[in-house]
Amino acid sequence: MIDVNIIQKIIPHRYPFLLVDRVENLVEYESIEAYKNVTIAEQIFQGHFPGHPIYPGVMIIEGMAQAGALLAFISLYKEKAQEENSKIVYFLSIDKAKFRQPVVPGDKLVYKLKTLKQKGSVWVIDAKGFVDDKLVSEAELKAMIVDK
Repeated sequence: MIDVNIIQKIIPHRYPFLLVDRVENLVEYESIEAYKNVTIAEQIFQGHFPGHPIYPGVMIIEGMAQAGALLAFISLYKEKAQEENSKIVYFLSIDKAKFRQPVVPGDKLVYKLKTLKQKGSVWVIDAKGFVDDKLVSEAELKAMIVDK
């Protein structure tokens, strides 16, 4: 398990844009399972949508990307995971994105990602989001680790 204190040492995101609360399972170079507890206190719900709050799809994709960044960084730089790091992960592409059902306040959004391809600093990842074991979103993400 990787808690939010370690997550914040690995990726640069902070509230309100840190979208991973905890990593439950990580197999280096292969897969990661992490989650975000979606609450009504999220700033995004002030405008999306008043009276009918729905967690935006773009935030789901970003959360999956942050989980992917954790997988890539820990796989390549595990010994530096307890330090502030000098690397950052950039998106190269988002393909095959689909949203299957809305995510709402009170949901535990579980990210399950698997590496499809990895060569050097470039990663292609199959990313899926689940709520109560139901698929709510999916995408194929391509990213690269670079120096800050």
